[in-house]
Parts: sequence; C-alpha cells; structure tokens
Amino acid sequence: MEHQSSSLSSGDQFASCPPQPERSARRRIGRSEERAPFPIPGLAADVLHMRVKEGSKIRNLLRFAAARMQGEGQDGSAAAVRQVVFTGLGRGITKTITCVEILKRKVAGLHQVSKLCYMTVNEVWESAPQEAATTTVERTVPAICILLSKDPLDPQELGYQPPQTFSVPTEEEERRRDLRRTAE
Repeated sequence: MEHQSSSLSSGDQFASCPPQPERSARRRIGRSEERAPFPIPGLAADVLHMRVKEGSKIRNLLRFAAARMQGEGQDGSAAAVRQVVFTGLGRGITKTITCVEILKRKVAGLHQVSKLCYMTVNEVWESAPQEAATTTVERTVPAICILLSKDPLDPQELGYQPPQTFSVPTEEEERRRDLRRTAE
C-alpha cells in the first residue's frame, strides 16, 4: 500500500523498513510528516488529540484518554473533554483502531466518525561515513482519524457510527446457553 518516490541520483530505492544487511551503510537520520488538516469537519476547540504510533503503549494511551473523558486530570481539577480524536498512520493504524474500540467499551455512549486519508512522510537517510551524502525519500502512507464524541454527531456524515450498547450476559443467561449446548 505504500507508494515510494525518491530523489535518489543513483537510482537506488529502499523500503520503509530498516535497511537490509547489504545496505547497512545507510541509516535514517530524520523523519518529518506533512501536517494536513483533520479530515473531520466541525471539531470542537477543546478536542483531545491522541497520536498513536507504532511503538505507543495502548494502556498508557487509554489511561490518559479515559481519564480526560471522565474529567479526571493529573491534578484532579481538569474538566472533562467532550471529544477525542485518535490519529495513526502506517503501521500504527491497527493500534489506533484497537485503542478506539477499547475506549468505546470503557466510556459508554460515544458517537464515532472514522476517516481514511493519506499523509506524506519525508525521510532523510545518511550514506556511509566516507561518502557523507544524504538522501531524501518521500513516501505516501495511509492514515486514519477517528473522532469519538459524547455529543451527537451528524448521522449523514460518511464514516459515522452511532453509540453501541454492550450487554454483559448474566450468570443465568450463561447457564441457559451451556444447557442448550449440552442438549444439542
């Protein structure tokens, strides 16, 4: 899914993953992302923005986001936020979706709008020390932005999902289900 275009003079191209053993003379020394506006219209001014990266710890992200949505801050006096946006790109997309799904179970009644887009990432690679040359590679990677809101959102918006109701089965329902399985 990744598109590569580069400004390499020798025609060499290398993937976004770490260099292969035969290319160990190159190492990434910098990375920058093109800051694009959020693809979700009508965001509140006090929206909490959570950037999820490939190495982010889910428990840390969720602890912070859930505390802010429930009005619990570091000093105990923070006001609850009404909306949170989770953004992830590349390999961080799956972790972003996982965070959103867990938070929807922790904080009931959240409306959701999901948007997919592409972002441009510029990477600067350094060659072997004797060459002292740098190479810039521009890649276009997929990204996802997911808005969770306590307030109702426009149901006509593409990517909208209404709040879900999660029911936890009671012990009696579990017992009946087990009896039906054994009867079959």
